[in-house]
Amino acid sequence: MKNLLEQFLHYLAVERSFSPRTIEAYRHDLNKFIEFFESLGKTDILTVTKEDVRHFLSARAQTNGAVTRARKLSAIKSLFKYLDHEGIISANPVSGIEAPKLPEREPTYLTQAEYQTLITTVKREATPFYIARDLAIVVLLLGTGIRLSELVGLTLDKVNLEHSGRSIKVRGKGDKERIIPLTDELVGILELYLKTRPDVFSNHLFISRLGEQLCARSVYGLVKKYLKATGIKKTKMAVHSLRHTFGTSLMNNGVNIVLIQELLGHKKLETTRRYLHINSTDLRNAVDSLVLDKK
Repeated sequence: MKNLLEQFLHYLAVERSFSPRTIEAYRHDLNKFIEFFESLGKTDILTVTKEDVRHFLSARAQTNGAVTRARKLSAIKSLFKYLDHEGIISANPVSGIEAPKLPEREPTYLTQAEYQTLITTVKREATPFYIARDLAIVVLLLGTGIRLSELVGLTLDKVNLEHSGRSIKVRGKGDKERIIPLTDELVGILELYLKTRPDVFSNHLFISRLGEQLCARSVYGLVKKYLKATGIKKTKMAVHSLRHTFGTSLMNNGVNIVLIQELLGHKKLETTRRYLHINSTDLRNAVDSLVLDKK
C-alpha cells in the first residue's frame, strides 16, 4: 500500500504540479488512513470497503473537527480516483460518501484601497530584477481570481495578449480548462513582464532566476511576504485571499453570480455562494442607496 501511495504522490508532483507543502499534507492524511486500515488486519488496498472508510472517519471524529475530517476524506477520494483511473482497482469504495457538513467561514479578502496598497507595496519592496515578474503575478491573481496551481501551470501558449481576444486559458480542478478575459491594465503589466523575461527553454509564463518553472511554494512565499509588508492586519491573509478579493469585487459590482462561478471555475453554484461574502458595510451601502420617496 505504501508503494501505491508513493506512486500517487509522484503523480501529484509531476503531472499536477502540486506544491511540496500540499503533497506533504496528502502524505500525512493518507498515512493516517493506511495505518488505520492496517490496524484492521488488512494490507491489500483492493479489500478496502465503504464501511472501512466510514469507520475511519467515525474514529477520527473523536479527535478531529469537521474541517480536518473533510480534508482527510478529500485526500482519500483523490487517491482512489487515481487508482481507479489507472485501472488498479475495479470499484471505487469512496464513491457516494459525503463529507461532513462544514461551518461557513468568512473569507479573508482585500478592499479596493487595500489591494491598491498591496500593488504599491510590490513596486516598493521588489528588487529590480524581480519587480516586473512579481507585479505581474500579484496583479494577475487579483485581476483573474485564478488558483495558485493554475498560475504556476500557466504556459506562454495559453496567454493571448492580442487585442481581439485578450485572455488566459487555465487548467483548473477536474482537469477542466476555462478562458478568463484580461483587462487592458493586466495586458500592459504582462507585456512589460514579457519584455524582461529571459529567453529560456521553459515554456512556463513565470520562471525563476535559473530559468525554470516557478513553483507554487515560491509564489506562496513571495505573495505572503508582500502581504505582510503592507501592514494590513487581517487573519489568514495568503494567496487565496487574492482569489477571494477578485470574487468579492465582482459581486460588489453587480456581476451575475453564474458568471462569477464560471470565472472562478467552481463546479457547484453553492460553492460560489459560500465563497463570496458581503460584509456589513457593503450591505449598509446597498440599503442606503435605495430611494423610496422621490420628492
